[in-house]
Amino acid sequence: MNELAASTGPLFNYGVLAIIVVVAFIAWFFVNRASVRASEQLQLLEALLEEQKKQNALLRRIAEAQPVAEKAQDEQDTGDKRDFIRLIPER
Repeated sequence: MNELAASTGPLFNYGVLAIIVVVAFIAWFFVNRASVRASEQLQLLEALLEEQKKQNALLRRIAEAQPVAEKAQDEQDTGDKRDFIRLIPER
């Protein structure tokens, strides 16, 4: 009996060590996979940020050009309103 118990000790230790190594590799795989996905998501977010900056710059240029056209439209509308008021006969 003692010989059987003594011989299973190192085998049991190697088995536990092998299981720990396998579990460590599986954990490393999932952590590494999550890290790669997070890096890809960061790259996509940075690309979106760059596109938003470009769109904001374009909108800013459009907004700066818009008041000039709006002022011209307002002046034209004001002139039309004055003409319309003059056309209404007074009582």
